Amino acid sequence: MNRRDLIKNIAILTAASFVGADLFLVGCKSDKRDNFTPFDINFFDEVAETIIPKTETPGAKDAETGKFMALFATDCYNDTDKENLRKGITKMNEASENKFGSSFMEITKTQKQELLIVIDADAKKYNRQKREEEAIHYFTMMKQLTLLGFFTSEAGATQVLRYKPVPGKYEGSIPYKKGEKSWA
Repeated sequence: MNRRDLIKNIAILTAASFVGADLFLVGCKSDKRDNFTPFDINFFDEVAETIIPKTETPGAKDAETGKFMALFATDCYNDTDKENLRKGITKMNEASENKFGSSFMEITKTQKQELLIVIDADAKKYNRQKREEEAIHYFTMMKQLTLLGFFTSEAGATQVLRYKPVPGKYEGSIPYKKGEKSWA
């Protein structure tokens, strides 16, 4: 028995009739999860790795950013945003086919960078011109998830950013020298 079923059964057996009982049980209504496929996760990894490639520090793929992107979108995005993200995979593949004659997963690193630069410019233009009720551009979501997923991962926080596992005293103003890592 999983945790949701257990909570639901306890609530039913104890005749949970307190204010907000429906709100309490809303998380128990369905075990069906709208998961992304392994292909989607690999696709997100490739996009993330193109945005944050491996150098002398780990890249986004090393931090398994694709898994994070899929999990975060599944757990935190509304249905419209999830669908927009899914359609983004199709749109990126179509753009890759039109420009290079192959899907995004099959083109070279240089071609991926070139394609993402064009899509990023389109996304910025779209987001400036969109109306309030329109969804954010799919590539903007992918970029945001990449950055969030990578810099909150162990690899991103400890190997790319400066990391101090034991907090010290608070210093509100620390001098910054050009080229230094940011703090985690």
